[in-house]
Amino acid sequence: MAERQRHILEVWGDFACFTRPEMKVERYSYPCPTPSAARGIFEAIYFKPQFYWQVERIELLSYPNYIPLRRNEVKEKVAVNAVKNWMKGIEEPQPILADADDSITGDSNKGRTQRQTMALRNPRYRLTAYIVPRPGFESQQTAYDAQFVRRASCGKCFYQPAFGCREFVAFFRYISDSDNLPQPVDYNQDLGWMLYDVFDLRKANGNDSPPFITVFRAQVIHGVLEVPPFESDLVRKPESD
Repeated sequence: MAERQRHILEVWGDFACFTRPEMKVERYSYPCPTPSAARGIFEAIYFKPQFYWQVERIELLSYPNYIPLRRNEVKEKVAVNAVKNWMKGIEEPQPILADADDSITGDSNKGRTQRQTMALRNPRYRLTAYIVPRPGFESQQTAYDAQFVRRASCGKCFYQPAFGCREFVAFFRYISDSDNLPQPVDYNQDLGWMLYDVFDLRKANGNDSPPFITVFRAQVIHGVLEVPPFESDLVRKPESD
């Protein structure tokens, strides 16, 4: 198999929150993106069902700087079928009121709730990933790589990348020359079992698939988090338990 082309992005923003899954109520961020969050940034720039992004390395270019925030979050989400019926005029729209409470909705399971968030301030990372074509599309590898380089170099994206939460906007630039890059910060932490992804990357329907939670043992060593391939035995999958 020919050597796959590695793509490098430098990403930064004002805030980030990559929520640790063991924090069920209050959000507490990992010091760096999870592989799924990093994958989402690449997919925001270029994605096709014929391949998936394999994140290989996450580098911290700034020390984790935490900031506590109190945010309003809605307790529900709009069903896709309901939106389709609104568009067809079958049903009257029933919007979610972002600032409603029990006195307005009459239901404790609806409206907004205040939650504490331990987010990251002024995060900056360097992400390395490559494209893995699905069976039958290997011959398109070069075309996929060229298309991504063209889009990323021009700053194009299908939607604005985000750092965990959608309101935490992420900016990016494509790095074409990997020589003379700044070194990651000297930061070390054993993150324990880290969320790898919430979908089965082997399936072509990807984000339309049922949840498929995978985890791996994550260690940041001298500012670098090495990410094993999704097919690796180091990635714990449901069927292996």
